[in-house]
Parts: sequence; structure tokens; C-alpha cells
Amino acid sequence: MSTTATTTLQAGAVPDIAPVAEHPQGATWIDDLRAATVVWKREILRFRRNRLRIITSLAQPILFLFVLGTGLGSVIPTGSHFHFTTFMFPGVICLTILFTAIFSAVSIVWDREFGFLREMLVAPVRRGAIMIGKCAGGATVATLQGIIMLVLAGLVHVPYSPVMLLELIGLMVLTATMLTAFGLFLAARIQEIESFQVVMQLFVLPVFFLSAAVFPIAKLPTWLGTLTRFDPLAYAVDPMRRVVFNAVHAPAKIRKQLSPGLSWGHWHLPIYFEIGVVLVVASALLGAAVYRFTRPE
Repeated sequence: MSTTATTTLQAGAVPDIAPVAEHPQGATWIDDLRAATVVWKREILRFRRNRLRIITSLAQPILFLFVLGTGLGSVIPTGSHFHFTTFMFPGVICLTILFTAIFSAVSIVWDREFGFLREMLVAPVRRGAIMIGKCAGGATVATLQGIIMLVLAGLVHVPYSPVMLLELIGLMVLTATMLTAFGLFLAARIQEIESFQVVMQLFVLPVFFLSAAVFPIAKLPTWLGTLTRFDPLAYAVDPMRRVVFNAVHAPAKIRKQLSPGLSWGHWHLPIYFEIGVVLVVASALLGAAVYRFTRPE
């Protein structure tokens, strides 16, 4: 951290962090890039050193995939020897990314509560650079966690196709960026970890269940189908499911039943449009998070 920040903290004074919302005099975009890189590396190091976090964060997705997936598969007939866990696999990947991304975002609340954030805020860089570094770090960690889940593909009858895996990883990067930005938007002004946990429970589970990650979107009640189309995560789950269904060569009947795709009225959304929605939402959430974070406290 900067010499100014260290001297201030050693002197025992509370730094005035409000003026940092403006670009500090003498700082350049290279300083901002360096700060964002340092914050990104810090998030990666925290992920690497916390092996218990890596293991425990996989427990819930595995429970959803093999317990809930098997249970639902026994009551939702698919036929054609198609396994319901194959249908759930993309949704469980998104679940893994969702919880990891939100957990990464909570670090900003942790840093604020325990004083480390003040040291970063007195550095001669934009506050936005810190937030961008946090988003990049959280998205990288969430993507790595999602990649670990790909190891289970063979257990749910999904082939280890190089093309499919690359496509899924690309979609995971976009999804992780959007969800990390969402978490940072929620955490930008929260002062206590307990408060963030309440907010997280309020938003995270509805976002996941309304994304049609664990149930087919076909033949949903009108009200539920409408809510699903307002859920940004649904536009990440559906492209992943299409990629998986292409790789397993699902029959047309199964596609129509389990993966009909999202539509607005009579318009069936193409996959590139859905990816565009994820990009727009990710950019908007990150911009809003930076704006909230850079406002004087």
C-alpha cells in the first residue's frame, strides 16, 4: 500500500476517505490498472490458500445435482433414456458460480469492517479501480470453481467434448462477471457482514430458483414464466443448457420438453441475444456498483 496510507495509519489518525472519489492529482490510468491488478491477485491468493472454502462450496451444488436431480428425475418423465441430472448440470454450474461470486463480494464488507479497506482507499488511485479489481478477482474465482464442477460432467452423462467445455467456460466467465458485479452492487454501501448476509438471502435464492436452473421452463404458469424472463441469470442458464444439449445430441422431443429456450411472446431468443443480455446486465451492475462505491461516505 502507499507510503501515505502507511504513515497515516501509524499516526493513529482516521484518514479522510471522501475526497478519493475524485481522481487523485498526479495519478494516471496506469496507477489505476496496477491497483486493480493487485486487488485481483489478492482475491486469487485468498482463494488458493483457503482449501476448505473450495471443498465446502462444492457440497451444495453436488447435493442439488445428485440428490435433488435424481429425486426430480423420478417424478418428471423424460423417456429416451435421457437423465434429468443431465438437464440440471448447467443450472448446478450456475449455482456454483452464484454462491462463489456472492461470497467473493462479501470480502469488500469484511475489509471495510476490519479496516483494511481504508488502507486501499487512501492510495492515490480511483475507487473504481478497486471495485473493478474486486470484480475481476471474484469472477476469476467463481469461474475456477465452476471449472471444477466440469469434472463431474461424465457422472451425469455429459461428454468431455473440448468444444463444449470451451463454450461452457466462456459462458461461465460472463456469468461470473455478472453475478460478482451483482454482489458488489449489494455490498458497495453495506457496513456490517451480518447485514450483507440478510440482503444476500433476500436476493440470491430467488435469483437462482427463478432462472429455471432446476425445472423446465416449458408449460410454466404465466406468472412464473414472466418472472423467469425478468431474471438475468435465466439468460445465462439457457445458453449453457443449449450447449450441453448439443453435446449430448438430445432428441427433438426432449429438447422441446426440457430445453425449449427463452422467448419474448412469439420471438424465440437466439443464443447470441441471450449472451448480449448477460453482457449488458453485467456492465450495468458493475457501473452501478462503481458509482455507489465512489460516492463520498
